[in-house]
Amino acid sequence: MDLCHLASQGAKKPIMNGNTRDKVANMKKLLLLAVVSLFVGMAAMTVSGSQDRGENEGIRGRFVGAWRLAWLEGQGADGKVHRSDSTGLLVFTRDGHMSVQVMERNPQPQTPAGPEQYSQGGYEASFGTYEIDESTHTFKFHVEGALVRTLIGKDLPRAFELSGRQLIVKSTRADEHWRVAWEHY
Repeated sequence: MDLCHLASQGAKKPIMNGNTRDKVANMKKLLLLAVVSLFVGMAAMTVSGSQDRGENEGIRGRFVGAWRLAWLEGQGADGKVHRSDSTGLLVFTRDGHMSVQVMERNPQPQTPAGPEQYSQGGYEASFGTYEIDESTHTFKFHVEGALVRTLIGKDLPRAFELSGRQLIVKSTRADEHWRVAWEHY
């Protein structure tokens, strides 16, 4: 008879001798040790993967993730470069998509920073795809949607520099004088 049938008949559990109990206890300990080792190994791989971010994945791997705005510099009406009091979020995905949002905390009256207008009412928001050219340290942002509708469908070329946890981006256009630094979350 099988054990299920015995249990349904109200039979008592099989009697284990000392040797069998020791084997069961050892098997439980071994199973517990295997599970703990598996979790420790997975945690170590996760930590080492985040610490080595980019070293094994190249520049594109270092782009992937969420970035917070560290600072934004732009040319003012006086012709001088000023830091803007802004906050923002930049996201790059592994499959080549990106989005950016920047909000000026105290927006000034709108004056174009160059031939392109990127914000409206002190707010910039756009999304699309990106392509990186590692050899020239540039990427192209193809805008699929934006608050400023005239940007939709445009390819915006950008130069970049990776420095520690910062990604510094600026326009490649000679008539635009702004730079922005993003820090990885």
